[in-house]
Amino acid sequence: MKKTHFRFNIFLRPEPEGGFTAIVPALPGCVTYGRTSGEAKTMAKDAIQGYIESLKKHKEPIPTDDEL
Repeated sequence: MKKTHFRFNIFLRPEPEGGFTAIVPALPGCVTYGRTSGEAKTMAKDAIQGYIESLKKHKEPIPTDDEL
């Protein structure tokens, strides 16, 4: 099976209490958190993977930042 690659921007927002919120604008509601910027990026990649799996399961189109 051919693996498809998607491109998504991840925005990291530092939080006043510490850590970073990671937001994926192309995927509404795809938001996660990490104690460090590296952890937030890793968490975002995992969240993106789960989001895409859900879209595929429900036969919905997969938006990417290439379309923005």
